[in-house]
Amino acid sequence: MKLSGNTILITGGGSGIGLAFAERFIKAGNQVIVCGRRENVLQHAKEESPSLITRVCDLTIESERTALFDWVTANYPEVNVLVNNAGIQQRFNVLKADAKDNWSYFSKEITANIEAPVHLSMLFAPFFAAKEEASIISVTSGLAFTPLAIAPIYSATKAALHSFTISLRHQLSATSVEVIEVAPPAVNTDLGGPGLHTQGEPLDAFVDGIFKGLEEGKSEIGFGTSVSRLRMSRDEIDEYTEKMYTAMKNIIE
Repeated sequence: MKLSGNTILITGGGSGIGLAFAERFIKAGNQVIVCGRRENVLQHAKEESPSLITRVCDLTIESERTALFDWVTANYPEVNVLVNNAGIQQRFNVLKADAKDNWSYFSKEITANIEAPVHLSMLFAPFFAAKEEASIISVTSGLAFTPLAIAPIYSATKAALHSFTISLRHQLSATSVEVIEVAPPAVNTDLGGPGLHTQGEPLDAFVDGIFKGLEEGKSEIGFGTSVSRLRMSRDEIDEYTEKMYTAMKNIIE
């Protein structure tokens, strides 16, 4: 994809990976719109990057996703890039989870991580297909390929988004729309809660690596440990998954 002269919508763009992408795209000469649930977080992001356009939106609500599409396309009809970045990660033990009385807590992760990006992609795809150049970028995870058993819903939703992204790429292959997947490893952000990813890759180094992949025209971009995981054999996946669970299962016990 071209890296300048775009109008870009980034979901979950008020902090973490989404905000880092937004800042980098702005520096490259793009107009950037970010959305998120927390107005105070978006306001802080705008104070740091005054040219940032912000929109409060809860992507777990269908009507708000449709309203976001309508608002963006009406006010910024030049929009030509969607970055599906927003996501939730919850770590839990299925034997201790209260799935009877607290299902809404767990279902929100499914809605945010797979229903929302699929819906937004389907809303924007026909709009983008009429443009000369456009891109849909989905941020999945290395866990789409080697699931983290203590985050079972997160891993499953990212695997589903990976599969959807492949199908979307094929369906849009005859159009002007590039479909790109970014599969991060653990990155030092507050995903899942403060302090859970302090051993992850430095955020700036991760963003550097992803933008290098975008410059090179890659359709699937990993970084650090996720690079090899994108092409692991089934036996390697099983071995890696067991190793991660053994090392981290005490967190949910």
